[in-house]
Amino acid sequence: HTVPLHHLTVNYLFVVLHIALQAAVYAEYTWEVFVYCWELEFHLVLLLLPYLLLLGNMGCFILCSCANPGIITKSNHASLMKTYAYDGALFQEGIVCATCNVEKPARSKHCSFCDVCVHRFDHHCVWVNNCIGAFNAKYFFLYLFTLTVMAATIAIITAAFLIQVVLLSNMMHGSYIDDQGQEHAVEIFFLIQHLFLTFPRIVFMLGFVILLTLILGAYCCFNIYLALTNQTFNEWYKFRRYRHSHHLTLQPCDRKVVYKNAYAKGVWMNLKEIFKSPAVLERKKKK
Repeated sequence: HTVPLHHLTVNYLFVVLHIALQAAVYAEYTWEVFVYCWELEFHLVLLLLPYLLLLGNMGCFILCSCANPGIITKSNHASLMKTYAYDGALFQEGIVCATCNVEKPARSKHCSFCDVCVHRFDHHCVWVNNCIGAFNAKYFFLYLFTLTVMAATIAIITAAFLIQVVLLSNMMHGSYIDDQGQEHAVEIFFLIQHLFLTFPRIVFMLGFVILLTLILGAYCCFNIYLALTNQTFNEWYKFRRYRHSHHLTLQPCDRKVVYKNAYAKGVWMNLKEIFKSPAVLERKKKK
């Protein structure tokens, strides 16, 4: 199989962008925020926490990028065909992948970026340049979680520093003269403007990591929901298309489309399926 050059280029661009943004945030945190916070006697453990999270996140990033997501090959095809039953709705028996020329196991999908069929396919993540499937889903979950906590921690420390600056300068009790010579009490907008002019890079970084925390936090919660209900993103998306297509074809009186997730086994077993190693699960099935 050969992957189109433009796919590879796009993927590596996202990885480079990912690393560049992370490097920029940590450079600013190290050269300004860390130094100022240290002078203000912030606890050293708190200041070092983002670096510890970075080490954990980079480990998960490497594992997620390099680990086999669950590529279906001739040698493992027979065993993977027995892993999940076809639900008859999202996954039909007897469907052959036109590219790989093998029957698709339930919950698998062909990835157009990697040009392979992947077992328990979730999605192709451009940020790690790899598919997310049965074998590396746990690494992706930990990668996303550590990235979210990392952004939140830097945001909290940076915000705490700026609040400390405001409190120590007694700025909130001050006043300023506008262009017309009128005196005004310090407002939030003026305060933010003053902080931005005094610490432009720090305030800009804070805005960026707050936005990142909100986006990553929402996506992290969505992935927790998928994990607890034993759904992949691919299945969640396919179900919505399935429901919409049936809604259009059915008569108005029959438009209650009921779909039961055939793969949900309860919260504990759903989480176990993601975080247990494939080898352990395979051994248990053979017993």
